[in-house]
Amino acid sequence: MVVANQKGGVGKTTTTVNLAASLALHGARVLVIDLDPQGNASTALGIDHHAEVPSIYDVLVDSKPLSEVVQPVVDVEGLFCAPATIDLAGAEIELVSLVARESRLQRAIQAYEQPLDYILIDCPPSLGLLTVNAMVAGAEVLIPIQCEYYALEGLGQLLRNVDLVRGHLNPDLHVSTILLTMYDGRTRLASQVADEVRSHFGEEVLRTSIPRSVRISEAPSYGQTVLTYDPGSSGALSYLEAAREMALRGVGIRYDAQHAHAGTQLDQHSTVEGIQ
Repeated sequence: MVVANQKGGVGKTTTTVNLAASLALHGARVLVIDLDPQGNASTALGIDHHAEVPSIYDVLVDSKPLSEVVQPVVDVEGLFCAPATIDLAGAEIELVSLVARESRLQRAIQAYEQPLDYILIDCPPSLGLLTVNAMVAGAEVLIPIQCEYYALEGLGQLLRNVDLVRGHLNPDLHVSTILLTMYDGRTRLASQVADEVRSHFGEEVLRTSIPRSVRISEAPSYGQTVLTYDPGSSGALSYLEAAREMALRGVGIRYDAQHAHAGTQLDQHSTVEGIQ
């Protein structure tokens, strides 16, 4: 699942790490691939990502196996991360001259042999080659949309890029999930934006929206997701509910012989019982 929106500050990284933690806490095996040179997803998961650390840059540019850069997340069993380092900032330029530049992440994921139920890819706030690599590798796109003025501005270009990738590089790609973030129930604007998004996208929009929350903002500074930083907070409960909704929809689950049991368990038992 590709978490993408070329607008910055809409909650891509926050959504990626907290949904991943929510799914892992309820029995799934989840890999977060940090494709943003800022490395914020790696920070939030407590993964070291200074320049000397093997990272997703080495996978994309030097064809290092993904298994050599993936690290387990200490706080959450079943959660793993392929970190980003600042080297990734130059990868857009370096990828231009490489063979099959759009599908290098896809090949790395296909060669990764560890059993997983979900892979969430955190994209940079742009529509460049890193995001294209994510879209070629992914099956579904999750778009976080902030409940603010201009929320839908620029989404047309993102959706056109999804169509282009589907037409030329990855026929399975589709937008499966829209998540409303930074929702402030005290303002009329937030409810107006939510209504507008639901009218545009219909069933793709999760019923659960993520509120504005100090706890969500604080958690990364402690190298944690909000699920481990403050499990009882409104932000943590909202991400748990969003993950539950995704699991019940079957969003993002790989149903094949090797992996189906964990996804089914999450769908039918762990998530529902754990969150209710």
